[in-house]
Amino acid sequence: MANHPMSLKTHQLKRVWQPLSLHSYSISPPYSTLVTLRTLSAVVNPSDVNQIQGAYPILPPFTDALSTPTPSAVPGNEGCFEVIATGSAVKTVARGDWVIPRSSGLGTWRTHLQVDEGSIIRIDKEGLGHLQAATVTVNPLSAWRLLKDFVDLKEGDWFVQNGASSSVGQTVIQLAKLWGLKNIAIVRDRVDEGATESLKSWLQQMGATAVFTHSECKSRGFSDVIQGVTNGEELRLGLNCAGGEMMTKTAKMLSPGGQLVTYGNMSRHATRVSTSSMIFRDIVYRGFWLTRWSEAHPEEKRKTVEQLLELLRENTLQCGISRPTYWGMGVAKETLIQPISRTFSDNRYGKDCFVFEEKSADVDEKKSDHHREQFNVIGMSGNSLLSTGKNDSRR
Repeated sequence: MANHPMSLKTHQLKRVWQPLSLHSYSISPPYSTLVTLRTLSAVVNPSDVNQIQGAYPILPPFTDALSTPTPSAVPGNEGCFEVIATGSAVKTVARGDWVIPRSSGLGTWRTHLQVDEGSIIRIDKEGLGHLQAATVTVNPLSAWRLLKDFVDLKEGDWFVQNGASSSVGQTVIQLAKLWGLKNIAIVRDRVDEGATESLKSWLQQMGATAVFTHSECKSRGFSDVIQGVTNGEELRLGLNCAGGEMMTKTAKMLSPGGQLVTYGNMSRHATRVSTSSMIFRDIVYRGFWLTRWSEAHPEEKRKTVEQLLELLRENTLQCGISRPTYWGMGVAKETLIQPISRTFSDNRYGKDCFVFEEKSADVDEKKSDHHREQFNVIGMSGNSLLSTGKNDSRR
């Protein structure tokens, strides 16, 4: 008996979305350059939720192909897939290969999908877990480019970042250790002193040179603390994903001529850019959007992803703790909503992801070429569900 692919889908592109729905749909055998994929794992990122809310520059593409009464879209931009069938003209992948999305908008929150071979990148799965491969194209890629593309940092140089306990922040710290960079990590105050100290210790073991909380950054005389930590050496790069007041505080730590690069605004608070910092200290404010960078530098993206995957194989880099939600046949929509709704929770620990059960993804190859296999897709729609979203630009 054929299984039914499922996806999370959304029906309309509006600020106020309709409720999310779990939907079954069919996929025909691939032809020409089409490839049918089985999803192994798919990541839930903050920017995915921003897309669901309609608060992101690029939104999921809508289609009639999911057999819904009105055009629907499947959210999710990051994942790892196994090729299970190919069209006759496909040349770059074969059955059994692992692939990842070439760009945003693939719609990864579903058990199966069919795409053109040009929209995926084949990876060498030797020595990798699918969760590792699924998480490499957004946060680790962002971290690498943030450290490489703005200031020419040499071994021993300093930089500062807020949001240091985020997935991007953790990768930044690990790369800094690997490349011999000294760094100041800024994190939110935790619920109690013990939790805060535990987080500080963890990040220092990871490679942070010094770790400070928001409250410490706001304390009187903190600039002297920074001077003491760095021994007066230059801080030429700041990375900002917190926004609001912490963006201003981070910029104040920079040396004259330093650059503050913003790639998110998790606080959703308005930011004041100091006029004096630009006039008298020549601080440069820059922005980084991974989607735009990826479109402009496809070959550089491919090379960077390969380098990151090699670091994962060597166990030199860890992509953070993944918290899986298992998606199999008969899964309830409410189960799949949980990792999405907690994306911005202050108590969130680890990166949420969907892990797909193999038994729910079999395709009967004995069927005729005209047989349409049934799969499951979850389509996202729902401002009522995801009302806690915050802006994030790392995709």
